[in-house]
Amino acid sequence: MESPDKTAVDAEIRSMMPFEHRWHNRFHFEMPFGKLGSPCGLTVSRGIYHLFFRWNPSDCNAGETCWGHVMTRDFLRYSYPQLALWPSDAFDADGCLSGCGFADNSHVRVLYSGICVKDGQIVPSLRTGTLQGDGTIAKDPPFLTGSPEGYTGHFRDPYLFHRHSQTYFTVGAQSDDGHASALVYEKTPNGWENRGALETRLGRFGHMWESPNLLRFGSYDALLFCPQGLDPREFDRQNLYQSGYIAGHASLDAMAMLQHSKFQELDHGFDFYAPQVFQHEGRHILIGWMGMPDRDDEYPTREKGWMHTLTLPRVLTLRQGHIYAQPLRELRALRIQETALDIDADMTKSLHTELFDGSEVLLDIVFGKAQKVTLELVYGLEKIVLSYDRKLQIMRIDRNGMQNGGRGVRQFRLFADRVLSLQLFIDQTAVEAFFQHGEETATFYAFPAKHIRPELRLSADAAMETVSGRVWELDHFRYLDCI
Repeated sequence: MESPDKTAVDAEIRSMMPFEHRWHNRFHFEMPFGKLGSPCGLTVSRGIYHLFFRWNPSDCNAGETCWGHVMTRDFLRYSYPQLALWPSDAFDADGCLSGCGFADNSHVRVLYSGICVKDGQIVPSLRTGTLQGDGTIAKDPPFLTGSPEGYTGHFRDPYLFHRHSQTYFTVGAQSDDGHASALVYEKTPNGWENRGALETRLGRFGHMWESPNLLRFGSYDALLFCPQGLDPREFDRQNLYQSGYIAGHASLDAMAMLQHSKFQELDHGFDFYAPQVFQHEGRHILIGWMGMPDRDDEYPTREKGWMHTLTLPRVLTLRQGHIYAQPLRELRALRIQETALDIDADMTKSLHTELFDGSEVLLDIVFGKAQKVTLELVYGLEKIVLSYDRKLQIMRIDRNGMQNGGRGVRQFRLFADRVLSLQLFIDQTAVEAFFQHGEETATFYAFPAKHIRPELRLSADAAMETVSGRVWELDHFRYLDCI
């Protein structure tokens, strides 16, 4: 790839902001042009959050070969995004893939994987770099070139973590026989030592694990990863590629996840992949990619010159082997209080509420006699339907009623005995749903054919006891010269 002109790219970003097209989101981070990829390099230094992300500024039909960078103190106001990293030498000539970030003596540092294709073979490398004052990342020479013995060129996405004053990273890998795993490297006085694969009880579980994150929740651990090559099932694994976790105890002596749970998905929507988590002030903060690899034809903004967005930041907690996700509390400042609409209805079978261009909805539905509850996001003649069957304990999301973008149905198990609790963030195209206070989530897009505010319609097969909640209009992000 020809090296981009950073000065020209940065200037073009500024010239195209604020966004004008009706499919550009208000409070989800995205770029004015190009193909946005997974979040990476998430870190905080001197009170500033640094968010890097994979990006292709010039081509929505190719892979995300570069990194962009943006800063924020509160996830409400951001610096103008800049181009930060791009292929520049023989080690990452065919792409700067994902990686992580860390603070080192007040410097923002990154660890990432690059690739070069030689004679049809992928040759990966791992290297570090330092964020400079001009917004670029100064690269260090690679400390690892080529995949370890017994593994293919599918070797990427390093993620740093610490245990007992030691520094490690985990990295996604594929063995020569097509077996997926997460390898662990330990930092030693002589450099990085390959400790081998972190063993699990999953057996042969896909052909590649992308974006592995190893997290510590008190005395428990969770390995987050994105397996590729799983067969779909009735209530999970319904996307082309999955994003999920196992929870248990990570023993770095035994190099195994001990007493771990089954694989559970982090999100049950159509458009969630490759999340990254960083820890700050005791919180595990996740940001995910609203997109799905190898499904570009499902995103009509590609024809407009841009693709994809990132999720809202979510705080993760682990309870009894299950990860809960809730929106970052700082996002409450997006609420425009004077627009708040209170919902308080007794013994109702239906409820209609007009929403804003960007809305947050809180709902508590006390079932009463109702066994089936349906929530519709209606855009004129189009709609997305969320329906819950109380007897079967199944939540179903159907977007076959939309003209543009991907369609289909997703369904998953959800236990709601007497009360169904929902929190919805509905942007111009991005929708994030949190069920039962974050026990489950679903992330998906809606690309309405007409520029029309959505309507929320709630109905049931019998009288619901009560429906209560609130609707807010949400403000848009601000982009500033100085944060």
